[in-house]
Amino acid sequence: MPFIFRRIIPSGKQVPLVLALLIVYLVWGTTYHALNVAMQSLPPLLMNGARFVLAGAVMLGLARWQGQAWPTAVQWRHATMIGALMVFGAMGLVVLAQKMGIGSGLMATVVTTMPMWLALWTRWGGEHVPVTSWIGLALGVAGAAVLALEGDFSATWLGALFAFGAPLCWSLGSYASRRLTLPGPAMASAAQWLSGGAIGLLVAVLFEPATHTWQIGQTSAASWSAWLYLVVMGTLVTLNAYLWLLKNSSAALASSYSFVNPVVALWVGVALGGEVLTGQVFVALPLILLALALIVYGQPLWRWLRSFQRSGLSQV
Repeated sequence: MPFIFRRIIPSGKQVPLVLALLIVYLVWGTTYHALNVAMQSLPPLLMNGARFVLAGAVMLGLARWQGQAWPTAVQWRHATMIGALMVFGAMGLVVLAQKMGIGSGLMATVVTTMPMWLALWTRWGGEHVPVTSWIGLALGVAGAAVLALEGDFSATWLGALFAFGAPLCWSLGSYASRRLTLPGPAMASAAQWLSGGAIGLLVAVLFEPATHTWQIGQTSAASWSAWLYLVVMGTLVTLNAYLWLLKNSSAALASSYSFVNPVVALWVGVALGGEVLTGQVFVALPLILLALALIVYGQPLWRWLRSFQRSGLSQV
């Protein structure tokens, strides 16, 4: 096995790693379609806020059961900032974009541009960004530009704006989570989900017209089922699998879901959601996936190629 892959997959952990990866790959790839089903009879912002408040309450109970301390005032403030960006901002923009007609598969493809934004914040924050990441960033921008020509984006400019704003907010929250003081992973997730979900509920009650007219009895069984799927599988199960991957594997392997989710989401959107794609997405998706490959795996792959080249020359 090449050196790069031995570094990515630790020995003795193949079975739990494969299981965790399958959960992250498949479940997060289906959540975009589940959002569409949930929004058939649930107001978008109300649905999203309630999802994270419930998940946050469950995670808070688990964190306290594990003996984790309550967040300090500073940690609560930092968690609220991150929750506002990632839960309310990013996820709120995702549901609004899909409500305005952006297909679930396209939405998942746009979200994969997040590491490109994160590379920029990392560089502006004073950290070194490899040349391979800058090449990936350029390819990703090209892919995003091609993707913007897709029919759904040209049909609703506001939906397109929300769609491309979602990974921007998520990347800012991700970068802030690396810089700010937070409690342990479970308590941090609980605080972020509760605060971000509460902001979403407040905004829904104050500004979302559909929330004012929504009646619980008019919500379909399909929407309730999709919402519960988002709470349990999309948030509690899959995010914890992702956190486990971050702790027990390389960051590159943990973030590899970005390569698979858009493919799964595109297939689910076409097969179950009746979505129609033009040729633009089939040009943009390879560019974006190649960009992700360079950003996530560029440096270790370059080092492996250099070592392989040196070993070959030494044998001449």
